[in-house]
Amino acid sequence: MNRLLQYTFGIIFSICLMVVLLFTAVETAVYWTPGYFEKEYKKYNVTESVSMKMDDLMDVTNQMMAYLKGNRTELQVNTTMGGVRRDFFSAREIAHMEDVQGLFLGAMSIRRGCLMVMVLCLIILMLLKISWNNTFPRSVLTGSGLFFLVSAVIAGIISSDFTRYFIMFHHMFFTNDYWMLDPSTDMLINIVPEGFFRDTVFYIGFLYFFSVVILLALCVFLMRKKGKNSK
Repeated sequence: MNRLLQYTFGIIFSICLMVVLLFTAVETAVYWTPGYFEKEYKKYNVTESVSMKMDDLMDVTNQMMAYLKGNRTELQVNTTMGGVRRDFFSAREIAHMEDVQGLFLGAMSIRRGCLMVMVLCLIILMLLKISWNNTFPRSVLTGSGLFFLVSAVIAGIISSDFTRYFIMFHHMFFTNDYWMLDPSTDMLINIVPEGFFRDTVFYIGFLYFFSVVILLALCVFLMRKKGKNSK
């Protein structure tokens, strides 16, 4: 019974860890990667699309990203486009970004909740006197492997038709049609075209895959080390 409890809480810990790693990969891609937005803007000739200098475009981007994190109370940004000072975001775009902010902050709250569950699991596992070099890595390997397998299947499905699932994502997570923007009047869709989202999703996937591989390799290492010590 004790061993079953150890595996159960170990698997719960690993699933929460996978969620933490996934949301951290998202944050790493869009907040912690130096020059990521500028590189993407150059790739898709965004400055030409919106008639802006890169410095002005990056200023808008920085304020937009600060808003998504809750570090700005409102999104209205005044900038220079085509030599004319104007508000960058329309009312419709601001309404959509309010929804996006709620989604992002919700994800960060889920991550914090998962971290709290992980700490609770570790406390319980210590009380159960789990083997940190054998049972714990085995349970983490099992839970992480299953979660990663499901994630890989979903990623494969999305990559087969990114546009279709990109639209499906918006229908699932947004209850209005504010996300349906017009590139002739709305600037947001011009600075982050579908190609930008595709690149970002693949980059997030790479970061997540890399972190999971390191985790699984560490679990295997601990299990093999335990096996050698027991001989």
